[in-house]
Amino acid sequence: MVRVAAFLFVLLLAGNGAALERFATSKLSIVTAKGAQHFTVEMAETRDQHAQGLMYRRSMAADAGMLFVYKTPQAASFWMRNTFIPLDMLFIGADGKIVNIQERTVPQSLNPVRSKGPVLAILELNGGTTSRLSIRPGDKIRHAMFEK
Repeated sequence: MVRVAAFLFVLLLAGNGAALERFATSKLSIVTAKGAQHFTVEMAETRDQHAQGLMYRRSMAADAGMLFVYKTPQAASFWMRNTFIPLDMLFIGADGKIVNIQERTVPQSLNPVRSKGPVLAILELNGGTTSRLSIRPGDKIRHAMFEK
């Protein structure tokens, strides 16, 4: 029964012109005033991965997230279409510092969520995570993409 449901879900997505993307994972830490916070993140690096993001998911582990990576720093804007999980969006500059945070975005909202300047990456975490862990703008992201 579970296989049939999964197959029907894939058909539903394919019928909407969407293909399920696969994401590599990596480790990421956020250095806060209270110490380092550790996460396992899925890497959204291609245009198709950016378009899919966390859409259609119903849950995510507390120590998980998705890191959207750009080739060059740029202004970024996201929406929550087909996203069912409230998210905290952390906009990250080329230096690995958090530029701004949008907490507890509204699931399925079409309202844009924007960076407050050029960013090289956006980290999506479960809604409420930044407040719970005291993550603030200016905190440093430790990840291989910022070690270059």
